[in-house]
Amino acid sequence: MSAAPKTFSVLPPTGSPGPLWLRGLARLPLPVLRAAGWLLGAALYGLAPKRRAVAVRNLALCFPHASAAQRRAWLWQTFRHFGQAFVDRVWLWHAPPEVVARRVRLEGAWQVLAAPGPVVVFAPHFVGLDAAWTRLTQAIAREWAGVYAPQVNERLDRWVWQGRHRFGQPKIMSRREGLRGLARALRAGAAIYLLPDMDFGAAQSVFVPFFGVAAATVTSLPRLAALAGAPVVAVVARLDRRGYRVWVGPPWAQYPSGDDEADARRMNAELEAWIAEAPGQYHWLHRRFKTRPPGQPPAY
Repeated sequence: MSAAPKTFSVLPPTGSPGPLWLRGLARLPLPVLRAAGWLLGAALYGLAPKRRAVAVRNLALCFPHASAAQRRAWLWQTFRHFGQAFVDRVWLWHAPPEVVARRVRLEGAWQVLAAPGPVVVFAPHFVGLDAAWTRLTQAIAREWAGVYAPQVNERLDRWVWQGRHRFGQPKIMSRREGLRGLARALRAGAAIYLLPDMDFGAAQSVFVPFFGVAAATVTSLPRLAALAGAPVVAVVARLDRRGYRVWVGPPWAQYPSGDDEADARRMNAELEAWIAEAPGQYHWLHRRFKTRPPGQPPAY
């Protein structure tokens, strides 16, 4: 997530509660906010046919043996959870800190992230990404860094940028900085929040299976870990009725291995197992298979 987007130049103080109307919305009961998110998801389902078609294709490619009814259920869950996670940002970024701490529960080996020294956090694109980031930066006082993709809408861009700065003083870099900014942060001993499970094109990628389909997979996870001698720790966020469960796994053993392709295969295999537990909470709206191996037809 470094330099601020061009849409504004001055950030509010760390922990700024935000506008009064957002603070008011953030105090609504969670079931009310989740109902609003349900409505948003339903609207997106109906009004975004291109994204719906992408998700349909992704689910068909990744779960060819699932029934059509099961894939339709996962499709609807994808949009519903997306809408609910979007609305949840209101309380994540504007509710009192104790509300965030109560609703976003840390599980697993999360204390390992408090140890001094660099660490690479593998954070796949589940709907709870912002919940995990917000809670970890609240609970663990250390240097944090990540990558930010600017939003098209200026007001939304400002809101997301400020929200991700709510706790601590994280270094959030634009995607244009690439791996250089993250490498500098790692060398300085930071924990970097890395989201490498999307199709970023053929450059610096290898084609390895993702649910049995060749997928262009960037090798930033093993390369950054090797660069700083940093452990890799996975963070998986699950949306539930009480808020979110954020599971932090132990450091991966014998990773990186020195073989980028083998390490990319392992990353995808680990991710597949987590997705299989809750397919409807993964970000299927992204064209994960848009880059094809030479000679293969387009996936979409």
